[in-house]
Order: sequence, then structure tokens, then C-alpha cells
Amino acid sequence: MNKRRSQVYNEMKRILKGMIEKREKAIRMGESSKNDLLGLLLDSNMQEGQEHGKSQDKGMSTEDVIEECKLFYIAGQETTSALLTWTMILLSMYPNWQANAREEVLQVFGKSTPDIEGLSHLKIVTMILYEVLRLYPPGVFLDRKPYKAMELGGITYPSGVILSLPLLFIHNDPTFWGEDAKEFNPERFSEGISKASKVPGAFFPFGGGPRICIGQNFALMEAKIGICMIIQHFSFVLSPSYIHAPHSVIFFNHSMELNSCCKSCDFYSYCEIGPF
Repeated sequence: MNKRRSQVYNEMKRILKGMIEKREKAIRMGESSKNDLLGLLLDSNMQEGQEHGKSQDKGMSTEDVIEECKLFYIAGQETTSALLTWTMILLSMYPNWQANAREEVLQVFGKSTPDIEGLSHLKIVTMILYEVLRLYPPGVFLDRKPYKAMELGGITYPSGVILSLPLLFIHNDPTFWGEDAKEFNPERFSEGISKASKVPGAFFPFGGGPRICIGQNFALMEAKIGICMIIQHFSFVLSPSYIHAPHSVIFFNHSMELNSCCKSCDFYSYCEIGPF
């Protein structure tokens, strides 16, 4: 398994390095487009290097760019697929909400392919996705490490200490969500996120502050389109043999700590799980 993992890692690194070098050459020749993530990242990085010079330790190395590409791919794939999976499971467990969502989707789109304009009219689907993110967030906790001594809530934390924010506990705490905190009830989001909990800020599946997930809007849009296309064409139920026993599967991305750009805000990420 370790040998295979090493082979996959090296192959991915080789492919990404080739893409990066090809794109950098195109940028130097004035042929590169800036309409995708890699193009924007490399163009910005090269401008930074030209303005400050490599001796100033500005910009990112090829290794940094490779890690950023891996991060965007992994973080964007695993988290949204987990959200869609739990959404289908919960809609199977609560067929009334599946029926409500289908009625709304057919009313907005009919049998046509969902479009961006129509997504803003999906109130029920949005409520369902928020409630799924509350009960089963792809990231079960967030870690932050202050790069200097900082005071929070009257307590001074030294540089380097790790502060852990347990999303799963907070999202299921009756103090914030009421006695039905562990129940699937999308209705709690009927008036938006700000009024869903008793305490503002108790819902943060994508993190918060300057390090909030930059893919938040894209992930929700992607999930809405995915679930719309599924319930447009299918009804689904749980297998009789299904046993509800969720557990966390964690991956750590070591590159988050190493990226110098992360240190520009008060707290930069130490390690992240799922939506960061």
C-alpha cells in the first residue's frame, strides 16, 4: 500500500510539474490565458517575483504551486461528495423532505438542466443542505495556530499553541440549537443562517474569519446542481440492511502549515479537514 501510495504521489507530482512548467513558458511568451485557477496563480506568482525579486523570498516555488493544486483538487472533491452522500441518506430517511425538495426543483427547473439563475430560488434545497452541513459537516473540527501571542476572550495565547474548534460538537449542542439539536430539521434555516441558532456564529461548516473556505460558494452551487439533477430523475430509499453508524475519516494536509501566504492573517491554518 505504501509503495502504491508513493507511486501515485510521484506520478501526480510529475504531471502537475509538467503542467506548471508548460504554463509558465506560455506566460513568458504572452500566450497564456488567465481564465482558470492555475493560470491566475502562476501569473500572480510571476508578477510577485518580478516586483520583489527571488532574493526577497517572495512568491511561491514550483513545489508550493504543486501543493496548492493538490489542495484545491482534494478539498473540492472529497468534501462536496461527502455532502451529497449525506444529503441523499437523510432525504431517504425523511421522504417528506425529499418530496418537498423535488416539488421545488421541478417547479423551478422542470426537467431542464439546472442553471445558475434558478439556483437562487431554491429555498427548500438550500435549507436541506445547510441542515446536512450542520449535522454531518465534512470537516469535524478546525485548528488554528497564532503566529504571535494573541488575546482572545480575556486569555492570552502564546505563539504556536494549537486552538481546536470542534464543529461537530458545536453543531450538535442543544445550548445553541435547542432540544432538537440532534434531529434533522431543515426548517430551522427557514429564515437564514443568522437566525437558525440561538447564538450567532454557531454554524461554521466552512470555517470563518479571514481563513474561511474560499470555495464555499462554489461548493454550495455544485451541491445544489448535483442534488437537483438527482431528484429530478430519481426517487431513492435506504437499503433495509442499512445501519446508521457514522464515523469520521480524517485527512491532514501538511502543506497548509508551510505556505507562507497563510501567515498574512492573524491565524494561519495548521491542519485542515474537509472544508477549511
